[in-house]
Amino acid sequence: MGDQIETTAEAIEGSALPRVHEVHTDPKAKNAKDQPVPKGVSDKPVEQKSPAQWAYERTVLYLKKFEEALDDDHEVAMGFAGTDAGVLKIEGMGYFDPDIVTFYGSDPAGAKMQLVQHVSQLSVVFRAAPKSAEAAEPNRIGFKLLEDLEQGEA
Repeated sequence: MGDQIETTAEAIEGSALPRVHEVHTDPKAKNAKDQPVPKGVSDKPVEQKSPAQWAYERTVLYLKKFEEALDDDHEVAMGFAGTDAGVLKIEGMGYFDPDIVTFYGSDPAGAKMQLVQHVSQLSVVFRAAPKSAEAAEPNRIGFKLLEDLEQGEA
């Protein structure tokens, strides 16, 4: 039983060409569509990517875009809806084919955290969190993740 059954929406989404559309109230805001797509993302056709890889790549692009708007006193973190898990300062991100995306990080007290999320449930809230007082520079994980995407798969 290797045949995968998809809803009409899943089939259409899976075959769609990558598109993005955004509207902002701030006329100076950069739209995701105006950002260059890394070579590692555009080299492989969408239909050859797992749902996990495709969700990972698009989330990385949004994460980096969010970080670009942060000042030097803040880093990217994510909040959790419907739970008292608090905030996870994003220190790493990955995916596990075919359908898992994971975020690594720590809470404001420094305790390690990891979110493992099925792509069908993926919902990420980026938040600005104060950087560590000991750190001279804020950690910019989005820039590191994008650099990895630009290099393509090893």
